[in-house]
Amino acid sequence: MNQTYDYVIVGGGSAGSVLGNRLSADKNKTVLVLEAGRNDYFWDLFIQMPAALMFPSGNRFYDWIYSTDPEPYMDGRRVAHARGKVLGGSSSINGMIYQRGNPLDYEKWGSEPGMENWDFAHCLPYFKRLEAAFGSDSTDEYRGHHGPIKLKRGPAKNPLFQAFFEAGVEAGYARTPDVNGFRQEGFGPFDSQVHNGRRVSASRAYLRPAMRRKNLTVETRAFVTSINFDGTKAQGVTYQRNGKTYHVNAGEVILSGGAFNTPQLLQLSGVGDAEHLRSLGIDPIVHLPGVGENLEDHLEVYIQHACPQPVSMQPSLNKAKMPWIGLQWLLGRTGPASSNHFEGGAFVRSNDEVDYPNLMFHFLPLAVRYDGQKADTDHGFQVHVGPMYSNSRGSLKIRSRNPFEHPSIVCNYLSTEEDRREWVEAIRVARDILSQPALKPYTTGEISPGPSVQTDEEILEWVKKDGETALHPSCTAKMGPASDPMAVVDPNTMKVHGLDNVRVVDASAMPTTTNGNIHAPVLMLAEKAADIILGREPMKPEYKDYYRHGVHPADAGTVEG
Repeated sequence: MNQTYDYVIVGGGSAGSVLGNRLSADKNKTVLVLEAGRNDYFWDLFIQMPAALMFPSGNRFYDWIYSTDPEPYMDGRRVAHARGKVLGGSSSINGMIYQRGNPLDYEKWGSEPGMENWDFAHCLPYFKRLEAAFGSDSTDEYRGHHGPIKLKRGPAKNPLFQAFFEAGVEAGYARTPDVNGFRQEGFGPFDSQVHNGRRVSASRAYLRPAMRRKNLTVETRAFVTSINFDGTKAQGVTYQRNGKTYHVNAGEVILSGGAFNTPQLLQLSGVGDAEHLRSLGIDPIVHLPGVGENLEDHLEVYIQHACPQPVSMQPSLNKAKMPWIGLQWLLGRTGPASSNHFEGGAFVRSNDEVDYPNLMFHFLPLAVRYDGQKADTDHGFQVHVGPMYSNSRGSLKIRSRNPFEHPSIVCNYLSTEEDRREWVEAIRVARDILSQPALKPYTTGEISPGPSVQTDEEILEWVKKDGETALHPSCTAKMGPASDPMAVVDPNTMKVHGLDNVRVVDASAMPTTTNGNIHAPVLMLAEKAADIILGREPMKPEYKDYYRHGVHPADAGTVEG
């Protein structure tokens, strides 16, 4: 195959789905999306049913099953990283939680040299363009109402959610009606990418509606093995599909494989640290030492409690009940299977030294691990908690010239004094909230980590043993000016420094990670990048006020949701 396309997009995940739609809207451009995973079949319950989210992780049909190398600061543990092996990428297997992050995240982006067009005012209109936030008032100027990503607010009606929110107020924190609106900080309902009881993946929201266009081609099970160069100019890519090798020509190659695959493919193709590439027998095309560096991720733990009242969703985990729960969903998209159950939580500051929330809580009205392992209790609940701005940094490096071999991944969790200090604070803040009077009627005690874990040292030892990735890897091909030796992507063009016809649009391009789940920021980044690639006039920035601790009167009291 020697066809030529204007754009070849490597990866049909979150960013690739957005780009496939937006770029093919120009009828004069031909677009090819190459996804290495399987199709996101409409009938596949594991990826369409919201409550089935625990089943794809660790399943080789849906998950690439990455793992870190032994983590040096976590007693040599390997930490599993699920990544979507299906059209829609990780948006087809994730927890469906929609978090923009804090506006100050983007102010931080925009304060970096060359990044002026990535501040909150410039990003806000692109968030609004992608959203259909049904839980918001139609006049809410902070939220979008007509975008492809349909969002459900809460509803967080289970009494355990309400008790958790009230416990937050009793602990001295505020309520917020919308963590993606004016005020992120506080306790309240979360938005989820669930509509009419079904998962809203990026492929279903963006790519599927565009696939009727004659100028858009989507191939699944197409594993790209290299970018083909003439000097520093990309000519196209080589990929394997059903045991056969294909070459396709491209006006531009756009990498959207995510924080792991994008730097891996760049390194395999001769773009990265020249010394490392030569050690593997790869001739460097461009020396870019930042490729695969600056890896950021969120680590989290589950604090679980047993509940004495029959109000949790724990019984829905019983296998005997699953056929009836599944039938409810099949017949009417109702019942426990129609929710991801991450319907509420909180963003708080662990101390008065930080300007904006550095801890995120996901609350669940049941006690179960992400892999489906449930706590030994008839009823229970849990909070997921972890620091959002760890200053630990990791790296990703290919091990060989074999594109099918997983790269070496080291996140260096808990590697800094600040990281370890914030972890101790995170557990103590969580325990303080969970010990408030509002939750007293609903708990008979902490199951995990349990009362034996009390001192700072015991807390850190437990985190080392029990911590899991929140599945937010990012920043491994970060945006920044060419003057920054670790920058990989030009923030004004999304082009890879030193190369022609190669752009990066995915989580790897984020300069720093955001406060919360990163799927929404990736969608926003891809929406903004589509305008850049097509040479369109960018959306006008929207300069709106947003909540800042110490600035707004609401600091003095509770904001009711």
